[in-house]
Amino acid sequence: MENKSHAFAAGLFALLLVAAMLLAIYWLGGDKDNTHDYIVVTKQNIGGLNPQAQVRYRGIRVGKVSDIRLDPEDYSNILVTISVNEDVPLTRGTIARLNYQGVTGLAHILLLETGKDMEPLEPNDEKPPHITMIPSLLDELGETGAATLRQARQLMVSANAMLSEENRQHLTATLANLESASANMKPALENLNGTMGQMKKLLDDRNIKNISVAAGEVGPLLAETRLLINKMQAATDKLDVAIGDPSATGASALMPRLNEMATDFSMTSRQLSRVLRILEDTPQGLVFGAPALPPGPGEPGFQTGGAK
Repeated sequence: MENKSHAFAAGLFALLLVAAMLLAIYWLGGDKDNTHDYIVVTKQNIGGLNPQAQVRYRGIRVGKVSDIRLDPEDYSNILVTISVNEDVPLTRGTIARLNYQGVTGLAHILLLETGKDMEPLEPNDEKPPHITMIPSLLDELGETGAATLRQARQLMVSANAMLSEENRQHLTATLANLESASANMKPALENLNGTMGQMKKLLDDRNIKNISVAAGEVGPLLAETRLLINKMQAATDKLDVAIGDPSATGASALMPRLNEMATDFSMTSRQLSRVLRILEDTPQGLVFGAPALPPGPGEPGFQTGGAK
């Protein structure tokens, strides 16, 4: 009787073990009827991604990776087949990115919505639709870091070329010239400061007040000058009319008289000049009269040779 109880217990344990194994297989295998397959296409390195890795939609676990292989038509592409729950609203604008979980470094696929095309992505088990994978954050950082290093290298090469021996000599000479120019500018600045001080004294309140008063007096003076110019213009106009008047009372009738008077004045001036010259030569003539003229040729007392 005891042997039968032991056999029953062993059989019951075996049944429970088989049931547990079937349940584990079902749990690990998942429900195939409630998932759809999609193919993620990428040219990036997917190191750390393995089959059975998680697939997350905006951070929520929605499936797993079922297969990873190279594209037989283009070996530069990597095809990652994923099984996603049928209730996940994937669209034509859905993209994939390789993401890493915590400190473990385990990779998983993260599905994101770009919002560019909200048309639903219809599943097709015979020919699964493709989803494009964009570079991961680490890939972007790697590319950016490499580009930054290349730029830094080019910058260092340019800096080396700019700071060559010849350019350093030119720079030293330029700095020396600037120092000399600064030293020469110091006296000019001092003179400018002195000039500014004098200008400040010149433009004090009292001088500015005097300038204002003088500026106020300039206005009436300009007005009087304008009136005087108008009067001079009127007199000039009258003189032009008088000169051009051909009548006996006009200025043109006086021109012959003025010419006659000028002729008489010229003759009188010559006579007066001659009298003054005689008085200068013989001042005694004022008392004794004018001296006799020397005898000419044929007159008594004439001497040859111009002797008097």
